[in-house]
Amino acid sequence: MVKSILILIAITLIPTLELRASIPWGIFLMADKLTWPVVAVVCIIANIILGWIVFAIMGPVFEILRRWEWFDKNIWPILEKTQHKIHPYVEKYGEFGVAVFIGIPLPMSGVYTGAFGAYLLGVDKRKFAIANVIGVLIAAAAVTTLCLLILYGAVAEDSFIGKLFLKR
Repeated sequence: MVKSILILIAITLIPTLELRASIPWGIFLMADKLTWPVVAVVCIIANIILGWIVFAIMGPVFEILRRWEWFDKNIWPILEKTQHKIHPYVEKYGEFGVAVFIGIPLPMSGVYTGAFGAYLLGVDKRKFAIANVIGVLIAAAAVTTLCLLILYGAVAEDSFIGKLFLKR
């Protein structure tokens, strides 16, 4: 059981996959070892913690990168310009906008890009922490629901969604 949980956590840590891959992996490939609620809880907790860690290390990472003259001269001004352009939208939609971005279960959304974007936009730690939890819960609910619909036959095996998730 511990090995299965560690595998789920490892899959959750992979950028662009996160719980969008670890929940289906656990539900479909580890059903004999873990129940679906355990899979969902493990993946949710791992993804929330991942988001907080990624957001926390953004400051030190950018400090190191800004020591590199080329980055500070060429890339940092672009990032600052983008930050100033988008900042009014962040003020308007707040953590809800970040949460929706994190929660959309599509590639290139999720906690990695959500944390990166939130940091660049100047979202404070508290707002990001809330947005991260809400976004992860949205994504987990969507992915888990879809997996359970497939598992319990509400989505046909020969449908596009069934073929995407089931290997038979």
